[in-house]
Amino acid sequence: METEGTGINPQPQNNGNKTKILISIIVVLIIGLLVAGYFIFNKQLSTDEGEDVNQLTQRQLELEDEYESIAIQYDGLLITVKNDSLLEQLTNEQAKVQRLLEELRTLKASNSQDKKEISRLNDELSSLRKILRSYIVQIDSLNRENQRLIQENKDITDKFQETNRNLNQVAQERANLSEKVTLASKLDATNISVATTNAKGKAQKKIKKIEQIAVSFTITKNITAQPGEKTVYVRIMKPDNDVLTKSSGNTFPYENGQIAYSMKRQIEYTGEEMNVTLYWNVQEFLMAGTYRADIFADGNRIGSRSFTLQD
Repeated sequence: METEGTGINPQPQNNGNKTKILISIIVVLIIGLLVAGYFIFNKQLSTDEGEDVNQLTQRQLELEDEYESIAIQYDGLLITVKNDSLLEQLTNEQAKVQRLLEELRTLKASNSQDKKEISRLNDELSSLRKILRSYIVQIDSLNRENQRLIQENKDITDKFQETNRNLNQVAQERANLSEKVTLASKLDATNISVATTNAKGKAQKKIKKIEQIAVSFTITKNITAQPGEKTVYVRIMKPDNDVLTKSSGNTFPYENGQIAYSMKRQIEYTGEEMNVTLYWNVQEFLMAGTYRADIFADGNRIGSRSFTLQD
């Protein structure tokens, strides 16, 4: 009984040791977890940074393509623009895009400062697109206006040409009418005859006996001809094509020139038929051959008759 009352119980001491061991283990585990977490965090951070750099590099390449696309579009616009002021604006804007593109190509996604520049150039792209679209709209509007003006000019030209054609047609019709009136009003000599006589009016066939040549004709009735006093000319051509005339000054106007005549006579024409005879007194040598008597009035040749003289 005494032994039991005075004995030592080892249970509390064992529990305390176990507690200390357990706490030590927990501390070690916590430290291990912290170390492991540190390494895992650093690895994840490194991985995330690597992924960010790759993504930014890819975006940088995409930006270069988009900047280059805008520059190429400006090339297309420059070809279509004729306005000097607008052409200068487009050239300056294209130069700006090209400068930013060259700047973008020099940046590195792994550099923190360059990352900011890449981001800035990414933001700048939106503004550049808006500017490009505004120029496209402006040029499209100018092109439509030019097309409208071209069409208006074509319409005006077509109308002008049509008016000219109509005027030319009217002028031609008037000219034709005037020509018809002129032809209709032209006098006409018919029944032309040539008689060769001596001084007493007796017909002669031999040249040496001919002292007078009488040219007779009838001016036909013409109510469209202008009535009044008219000068009738007779021009006798010899076989050698020389003209029988009394003076070198005996000429009259014909076809923008002056030609010699043999005889002339003033008549009073009323529009009715009338007979006319003109006489040539032979005072020069006449050769044998074929002669021609041409009759003129109002600047027109109104009749002609050939005749032959024999030795």
